[in-house]
Amino acid sequence: MTNSINNSELQYINVSEPSAQPAFELNDAEREAIEHEKHHYEDARAVSIEALKIVQKHRGWVPDGAICAIAEILSIPASDVEGVATFYSQIFRQPVGRHVIRYCDSVVCHITGYQGIQAALEQQLSIKPGETTEDGRFTLLPTCCLGNCDKGPSMMIDDDTHSHLKPELISELLERYS
Repeated sequence: MTNSINNSELQYINVSEPSAQPAFELNDAEREAIEHEKHHYEDARAVSIEALKIVQKHRGWVPDGAICAIAEILSIPASDVEGVATFYSQIFRQPVGRHVIRYCDSVVCHITGYQGIQAALEQQLSIKPGETTEDGRFTLLPTCCLGNCDKGPSMMIDDDTHSHLKPELISELLERYS
């Protein structure tokens, strides 16, 4: 069985009412790192993306409660932090696997054959896009562009970009991420 989210299971956060949020606290390392980042920016709103990355680095994703906690540290509205978190596809708002695979499904990668890559990934991992493997090792996510159009089809596993992919190479590539 795989883990996946459908729209009926999504939980919506009311960022304008902190009292509506579940109890949440940033750990000392997260708080210190965010405070450190604040000193590099004149506008606290500009720190929000860095703060979200810090929380994600420590937790693997950004829980709803982190939005208000970050806003409190930065002294900005939680809606501003939520806006940044939902704008950037690299910020994960629900738990993901230890390794996140993002394959490009843009028009250019369509022309260069991403469909074979997607099929090989689905077959090797026994999951569909948006799902996480049962062992929590991989999450598979399509993305509209990786900015690697001249080298398609392309995908990223975590922060590593892989280009000129062929379906027969997927198994070997996945083995590198244990």
